[in-house]
Amino acid sequence: MKARVHVMLKDAVLDPQGEAVRHALTTLGFADVGRVRQGKVIDIDLATTDRAAAEAEVRAMCEKLLANTVIEKFDIEIV
Repeated sequence: MKARVHVMLKDAVLDPQGEAVRHALTTLGFADVGRVRQGKVIDIDLATTDRAAAEAEVRAMCEKLLANTVIEKFDIEIV
């Protein structure tokens, strides 16, 4: 079973890297670009075939290591 985790800064947290990307895009002529937020995607291969167990295990991974839950939010997708 595979899991995909999307980690993003929470909306209230400033995103200097996203702002740098937005600025670069407007400099390149993409004038319609508004707010840009940068995040990360993590793909994980799991040995389990139990969907609920996989989601619980990946949630624990996120809370312990993959995401800084003080400033980041995460979404888990079991594929």
